[in-house]
Amino acid sequence: MKSVILSLLAAVAIAAPDSYPHQGRSIIDSDEHVAILKDDRVHEEDGTYNVEVETANDIKLSQSGSPRGPEGAVVKAGEFSYTAPDGQRISVKYVADENGFQPQSDSLPVAPAFPHPIPQFVLDQITFAAEEDAAIARGRSESTGPSDRYKYGSR
Repeated sequence: MKSVILSLLAAVAIAAPDSYPHQGRSIIDSDEHVAILKDDRVHEEDGTYNVEVETANDIKLSQSGSPRGPEGAVVKAGEFSYTAPDGQRISVKYVADENGFQPQSDSLPVAPAFPHPIPQFVLDQITFAAEEDAAIARGRSESTGPSDRYKYGSR
């Protein structure tokens, strides 16, 4: 049995391809060298900064920040853009502050709308349950003893 398992493992190892796409490197790694056309950085003593970067393959980044958040946290705002592999131009504007990273872009996915209207019988049941709860609450407020709602066999 051990020899069968060992043979299967050897067969799988031999059949495996020598390399996989992007094995051991990220998708953005490549042998292509891209010129940096613009790289302006300004850092002030108070912690504020501005960065603007532009590359020859049309990647653009503009960001500024300052330590004006809670407990001196750096609040950032900026935008970046690039061309996706499918040719679509992606542009994202963002703010990063005490409320987290808040991107805005037409390229970001949007949750689909609720797939269908709520059926009338469901709305009727919700209304019925609310009326029943209100009736029980009225009955409880009129009595001084325990409510029938909590007795065995009710509801």
